[in-house]
Amino acid sequence: MTTIRRFSCNDLLRFTSVNLDHLTETFNMSFYMTYLARWPDYFHVAEAPGNRVMGYICIRSKCQCVIYSSMVSVMGKVEGQGESWHGQQLAKKLMNLLEDVSDKIDKAYFVDLFVRASNTPAIKMYEKLGYIIYRRVLRYYSGEEDGLDMRKALSRDVEKKSVIPLKRPITPDELEYD
Repeated sequence: MTTIRRFSCNDLLRFTSVNLDHLTETFNMSFYMTYLARWPDYFHVAEAPGNRVMGYICIRSKCQCVIYSSMVSVMGKVEGQGESWHGQQLAKKLMNLLEDVSDKIDKAYFVDLFVRASNTPAIKMYEKLGYIIYRRVLRYYSGEEDGLDMRKALSRDVEKKSVIPLKRPITPDELEYD
């Protein structure tokens, strides 16, 4: 049984295997430490029996109305052998956690995440969870691959204005940050 719990400092030394996925954008240690220090409520880890890190989510609140998500690996992971071959819904559980905290605690208007344009399985998974492609960000990943900014409106955005797709792609320098 996988457990989802708050990320701790010790996890910084244990999640490297999750980041080895070629679709995962990794960051330096100070990036993760900043998130852990500033937004601990939004930093969680999925841990398998034996304390093996299966995945994690760290998000950043922006003006209490925008949430950025970095869903790293374990997107509908399948594992096991023979009759124990099974799928896991870790991504769905972590995204539900993000949406609940964003909606109920921070009263955010929407959840916002980025995914590689080539990552079709992740895009389909997010669409099943109710996300739409809001805009394309040219050369978002390491300056080479485009990213898709996907959004899901929360209860505060009654008119769903936050998820009306933009008609043109943007560049990373056009993104809104604090």
